[in-house]
Amino acid sequence: MTTVALSELLGAPVFDSAGGHYGRLRELALLPQEDRARVAKLIVKTSAGMRMLPFAAVTSINGGIRTDAAASDWIAAGPGEGMLLLERDLLDQQVIDVFGRKVVRVNDLDLHEELVANRPVLKVGSVDVGPRGAVRRLLKGLIPLPALRALLRQIPPRPIPWDFVDLIETDPARRVKLKISHERLARLHPADIADIVEDLAPDEREAVFETLDEGVAAEALEEVEPKVQKAIVESLDSERAAEIVEEMQPDAAADLLADLPAERTTEILDEMQPAEREEMEELLEFKENTAAGRMTTDFLALAVDKTAQDAIDALRRFEGRVETMNTTYLVDSHGTLAGAVPLVKIAVAKPDTPLLALTQEPLIYTHAGASENEVAELFDKYNLLSVPVIDDHNRLTGVITFDDIISMLRQKL
Repeated sequence: MTTVALSELLGAPVFDSAGGHYGRLRELALLPQEDRARVAKLIVKTSAGMRMLPFAAVTSINGGIRTDAAASDWIAAGPGEGMLLLERDLLDQQVIDVFGRKVVRVNDLDLHEELVANRPVLKVGSVDVGPRGAVRRLLKGLIPLPALRALLRQIPPRPIPWDFVDLIETDPARRVKLKISHERLARLHPADIADIVEDLAPDEREAVFETLDEGVAAEALEEVEPKVQKAIVESLDSERAAEIVEEMQPDAAADLLADLPAERTTEILDEMQPAEREEMEELLEFKENTAAGRMTTDFLALAVDKTAQDAIDALRRFEGRVETMNTTYLVDSHGTLAGAVPLVKIAVAKPDTPLLALTQEPLIYTHAGASENEVAELFDKYNLLSVPVIDDHNRLTGVITFDDIISMLRQKL
């Protein structure tokens, strides 16, 4: 296997089946929906205009590109729908290095050549994000090729394997036609995705959030700085924004919607499912700097007569975030808070043990109208992981977790 730089191939002479110099290479194209790495087509600049031919017609790329296709069979190059053009769509563009968890700029591409049935096959091997690619392009044609290659050998390479690259496609139509997904990006921790997104331009942020799965997008959006978070949601259409907001934790979603202009918040609420919309509207009634404004309504609550086995079964069905699973709360038939049972006690108890026998004393809670500072003091004093929030009738209405307090304190720094 040999490696050739994209910038070295561009401009190379292209010869037809008769050996005639018919034009120069203008572009290499991938068809991502068929093969994400393999070069599928050539676009050649000729005296008759741009022509396209399949890479399968290429017999050699050494000393120029030679084909076994007659020049008369080369078709006129179209708009390139569904194709990824390596120079136009990659050189100097920002891409996401999912391995390094950062945004990088492409200076050149390294293409790997293999022989299959005595025919060359060309695949994208890596993107060059270091100075070597930039120097190669800058000095191409200005100094002799042997001297340029000698200089380049002195510059350490900074390649990123193509498998670790996610493309940022800002054109919605091309995003669909190219079928470029962010599957690799989606496997990163939401905090890493947030860091990457914060380094992107506004239209690129929108492109990422249009492509990510709603659940992944929601988790990442919760980690983004509030100003950027607001800008992202305002850039999305109302339906897409609603899909993501529905997947967010209720308290985080309510905080976000409260920061948006009233008209924009209404548009998003109108697109939400009835149950989620009702929950959001209730949370939006609370002041942000109170316990109720910080709480989530996703928590585990069981009747006072349930057992440890009932709690285990409820945990298996629970779809809320991990932070709210550390405690199961007990309520009576009126929803009044009656006790709190730590997860560790449930895990070691016999299945038929009544939950009331496992409650933690004293029962620590806060009122919906309590200030943020009062809640923070409770967490500090009792080393809490979570605290239940009750209303004026002592009914359990929500839970505040330690990550909510950390977020609150970070905003005040």
